Amino acid sequence: MTPPETPVTSDEENPVQATGAAGVHGALARYRVMAYIVGVGLLALCFSMVMEYGFDEDRYTALVGPVHGFLYIVYLVATVDLAIKARWSMKGTVLVMLSGVVPFVSFVAERSVSRKVREGVRL
Repeated sequence: MTPPETPVTSDEENPVQATGAAGVHGALARYRVMAYIVGVGLLALCFSMVMEYGFDEDRYTALVGPVHGFLYIVYLVATVDLAIKARWSMKGTVLVMLSGVVPFVSFVAERSVSRKVREGVRL
């Protein structure tokens, strides 16, 4: 005897809380991790730029710059993945993507995005 299957439902207005919205929680976790990593990396990049232009020490920027650039690309991929699964608008997606460019904004955006995704609000 097989157990009864639970029906998969679709909710166009609130895709995050729908039972058929598979992968949103995993995408949110990946986004949150990358938002913190990129935020800390951007602060390190700012520090390295102060060292380069203020104290003529360019070795820090040579190391931190490419690493931050690579991690920012991974952040963009994680953001697009979450945006597709949570059905964000183009404007909301672009604004979240740009939050990794300004120091400290990625931390604020991460909190806002996490709250809204958990509540099922579209960006």
